[in-house]
Amino acid sequence: MDCSDKLKKLPPYVFAVMNKLMREAWAKNIDVIDLSMGNPDQPTAKHIVDRLVDTVQNHPNTHRYPQAKGMPKFRQAVCQYYKKRFDVDLDPNTEALALVGSKEGVGHLAAAVLNPGDLALVPSPAYPVHYNGVILGGGECYLMPLLAENNFLPDLTKIPEDVARKAKLMFINYPNNPTAAVVEDLKFYEEVVAFAKKYDIIVGSDLAYAEITYNGYKAPSFLQVPGAKDVGVEFQSFSKTYNMAGWRLGFVVGNPQIIGYLEKFKSYLDYGVFTAIQLAGVAALTGPQDSITEVNKIYEKRRDIFVDGLNKLGWKVTKPKATMYLWAAIPDKFKQMKSIEFCEFLLRETGVAVSPGIGFGQYGEGYVRMALVTHDNRFHDALLRLRKLLK
Repeated sequence: MDCSDKLKKLPPYVFAVMNKLMREAWAKNIDVIDLSMGNPDQPTAKHIVDRLVDTVQNHPNTHRYPQAKGMPKFRQAVCQYYKKRFDVDLDPNTEALALVGSKEGVGHLAAAVLNPGDLALVPSPAYPVHYNGVILGGGECYLMPLLAENNFLPDLTKIPEDVARKAKLMFINYPNNPTAAVVEDLKFYEEVVAFAKKYDIIVGSDLAYAEITYNGYKAPSFLQVPGAKDVGVEFQSFSKTYNMAGWRLGFVVGNPQIIGYLEKFKSYLDYGVFTAIQLAGVAALTGPQDSITEVNKIYEKRRDIFVDGLNKLGWKVTKPKATMYLWAAIPDKFKQMKSIEFCEFLLRETGVAVSPGIGFGQYGEGYVRMALVTHDNRFHDALLRLRKLLK
């Protein structure tokens, strides 16, 4: 038996690789400090959990198949959030769709709009589903390098004319995973909209980290640009904003035609999100938002502890304005190592697990990503261990 050629094209999944290495370390009784995966360690807010419990216990009709596109109440809450947060008007009937987590929607968008051989413009480095989804959808990736000298923004002027004319889909992601880069204003999004209109390209904006921000920074939405809804859609997730990673809930909003394609594609593959989870999502969007502020304070404290400590050790890392990640060039002392080699070495010598940059694409080589998702004290422990290595 053999798998499909599309599946064979996929590189090893970065988190599967790190999990294998960590299992091997645990088998040797190594105390692993896991900073490899962006898996929130804080609990979901009580009022969200209470809504789920009440719905499951007292409303058995919600145990039936849900509406595939998302219940009206959920879609209305999503559109109200966009109006309040970004001043973007959306029609809940045609411009919003519930997702089984935003990762699912991103991957299925590629499959819904690409034909075999179609070209997609994909950032590198990127969250893996941005390019894996294209490959599984039968498309081909043209990589847009995210480089430090360009603040990890793609330079659209460097895309060849023949590539731009052939491209059908483009993914963008700010605040960015893995680089933690941000867009300071709408200028970059305006360039994206103009580029997409010129070459008739569908834009998928991944805004999963919209609310994980620090130092007064507020992430803008791609859809705030006039004309953005003509060319694209935007994905958001409850995973990071509300610590609901395991609940698998997200949404996509924007162009009604693209939303329709994605809804049709999904209708053949899933029944949508469990109604009780959608209602918990409504409680999250419309209820108290204190939990976001509190979690951001936790991440910001960890960021400051770890970045300040790393810089004192000579490992130069910049404090990000958003996301739960640090994107760090491999220390000069170990520059000769490939990122996967360095991560294996780091885990073996210190028990600290981070993600290799190559796992996020070709232009991630030379970097590692560290996630701020363990107890504060563990960052002090990690710094003590790294001190021995770096000094």
